[in-house]
Amino acid sequence: MRKFKFNLEKILQLRKFREEECKLALGQAVSLLNKIENDIKLTALKRHNAASQRFNNPQEMFLWDNFVLRLDQEGERLAQKAAQAEIVVEEKRALYLEAQKNLKVFEKLKEKKQTEYRREYLNYEMNQVDELTSSRYNSLV
Repeated sequence: MRKFKFNLEKILQLRKFREEECKLALGQAVSLLNKIENDIKLTALKRHNAASQRFNNPQEMFLWDNFVLRLDQEGERLAQKAAQAEIVVEEKRALYLEAQKNLKVFEKLKEKKQTEYRREYLNYEMNQVDELTSSRYNSLV
């Protein structure tokens, strides 16, 4: 009997490739989101450090006010960017889950076909052994 061959192997390989692409895209989106969240934390830390400073002349106070205002605006901009990145992450996660599900369908189909092939192969072997023993018995009688 010939070796097991899955007829849909190329499609299975394409599904694996697609699943890997989606996994990488999800990883990149999560990485971008983490970077934005780290930038938000850094901006908040800068704002906290700036709030603890004391100034003696009005010029320094004016610069400090502008700096804090800019940090607040930067924090808001980063929060909006994080919200957009979160949406992208959810989209990529949904695509990854769909690709993973499609891959599992073909993997289970391959496994089922392989099990069926093994069963047929064992039956074939048993029939061959039976024929061999029958022919030996018949030749002795």
